[in-house]
Amino acid sequence: MELGLKQKVALVHGAGGGLGGAIARALAAEGATVVVCDINETYLAATCEAIESAGGKAIGKQWDLAQIDRFKQWHGEVVDAVGPIDILCNNTGGPPPSLVQNIERDVWQRHFNEMVLSVITMTDLVLPGMKERNWGRVITSASSGVVAPIANLGLSNSLRSALVGWSKTLAREVGPNGITTNVLVPGRIATQRIVALDKAKAAREDRSYDTVVQESVATIPARRYGDPAEYGAAAAFLASCQASYITGSVIRVDGGLIANV
Repeated sequence: MELGLKQKVALVHGAGGGLGGAIARALAAEGATVVVCDINETYLAATCEAIESAGGKAIGKQWDLAQIDRFKQWHGEVVDAVGPIDILCNNTGGPPPSLVQNIERDVWQRHFNEMVLSVITMTDLVLPGMKERNWGRVITSASSGVVAPIANLGLSNSLRSALVGWSKTLAREVGPNGITTNVLVPGRIATQRIVALDKAKAAREDRSYDTVVQESVATIPARRYGDPAEYGAAAAFLASCQASYITGSVIRVDGGLIANV
């Protein structure tokens, strides 16, 4: 299937990591020029190299989601280098595991800025150009916790859920402009984030890491963790011309993990 992404420009945050990197590679494979953004220059360079080695087009941009006051400048630099953004993939890092009780106010504020306000600010920067061209895609990575809250991930469940409400509201506002906005929900995808969460659970419960993984896999109908490439493929489809009638949706890529209908 031709996704119609040739000549499009995509900006992917957190593209040095597992999910963001997979999205960046998938979009590049479909012919988009990808702006690879990450705070870690080493990881950022690795994703760019992987894309270019496969024949794709990528440029790297170090981007700290905590420095929201610099977003306008960085966005301008990107547009000057490759042109206006057609596809924005909002992908932020996850906060540390925690209960939802008794979290210090400054911790709430810091993670709200990095996980919610950064996404809203970046999207507001690209929307005017998308409206001018009457075409755009905004894809926001969340967590299965927005559908069924996950124990001991209080910060993530709360903050990512705010983005679902925002994305749904935005879809109604920008739909007449040919812009779609959707939330992509990963289940247990085999990334370093999942490894860290499984190890933290093993340590917390004084059990072996392998036992925790085996029990986790047993709860997934597909009986395995997802491949990041499968997540990237779902994002590429949502970015495509064929997905122009999908907006305001929450799309699960979870192997059937989430029990809720």
